[in-house]
Amino acid sequence: MNWSYPTAIRFGAGRIAELAAACTAAGIARPLLVTDRGLAGLPITAKARDVLDAAGMGRAMFAEVDPNPNEVNLAAGIAAYKAGGHDGVVAFGGGSGLDLAKMIAFMHGQSGDLFDFEDIGDWWTRADASLISPIVAVPTTAGTGSEVGRASVITNSLTHEKKIIFHPKVLPAVVIADPELTFGMPPAITAGTGMDALAHCIEAFSSPHYHPMSQGIALEGMRLVLENLPIVMAAPTDIEARSHMMSAAMMGATAFQKGLGAVHALSHPVGALYNTHHGATNAVFLPAVMGFNRAAIEARFDAAAAYCGVAGGYDGFVARVASLTTECDLPTRLRDMGVANDRFADIAAASLKDPSAGGNPVAMTHDASVAILEACW
Repeated sequence: MNWSYPTAIRFGAGRIAELAAACTAAGIARPLLVTDRGLAGLPITAKARDVLDAAGMGRAMFAEVDPNPNEVNLAAGIAAYKAGGHDGVVAFGGGSGLDLAKMIAFMHGQSGDLFDFEDIGDWWTRADASLISPIVAVPTTAGTGSEVGRASVITNSLTHEKKIIFHPKVLPAVVIADPELTFGMPPAITAGTGMDALAHCIEAFSSPHYHPMSQGIALEGMRLVLENLPIVMAAPTDIEARSHMMSAAMMGATAFQKGLGAVHALSHPVGALYNTHHGATNAVFLPAVMGFNRAAIEARFDAAAAYCGVAGGYDGFVARVASLTTECDLPTRLRDMGVANDRFADIAAASLKDPSAGGNPVAMTHDASVAILEACW
């Protein structure tokens, strides 16, 4: 299928063959393919570069991307972009590669510091939009949905804070959503990214803000993850289930225009301090945060449980989320992820500053954040 929401999406198995055509459609003639170190040497990356090379677009690649990318990675990427005389970016990979690629396209021509464009008020208007290069996004995981997002999460390596950098023009011009590219994901990455997609949908569905379009997308996204993540864990090359998971990832990222909440507000500082996998960290927080929010969300999750085929209303839904984490062999406690309990006060303070906190249906407080951390430890 070809979709045009929220951007142009070429969805389907084998559509990586259209990568060069997608670049041309976006106005890119000399792309820099940006990915992470783990993907750099894999066959799927070589195939993407072959497609570009055959079209006369070269095979330039930048892969110095950390799991939680930071401004140091960005500076190196911008240097590579300028040195190669590139006119656009192919963002290839999971959330880390996609987020950094989008920031290379955004920042290479700006004069300000990256963190001058944090998602605070109208700070994005400080950027010169005419200097932002076009982006073609190619996700190889089904989780963050960064391929349909207008922001990136970048870690400040000095303060160990995750910052959301926003600009409308970092929404990729074209997305190649080819589920075959996800076949080779290690089980832990399939699980963690899948739970990230679920967290996006759950938090968007829980948010108190009025956005009925996002609410409907979040509901169907939850159903797709609950039904299909167990399938792809058991049968990694099930193309139908992989397709549904890739759809759910894009749906979650589209839906959280409505807001995120305490799961992400807590997960961001934990990830910045301990370099934990974002989706796996979200999975640890989900049941406790849903419990914290119960009074505000119970009725809507009673209905969501019925729609998703989960028995037991709200309680059954929370139990299913917890059991899915266990089935996917992901950690269920922060201590098992290497998180120490002597930083809870700092993490709680950071969570209240995170932009995601404002979307939680129950007001977050320092004491409540500490209590959630203790419950999850």
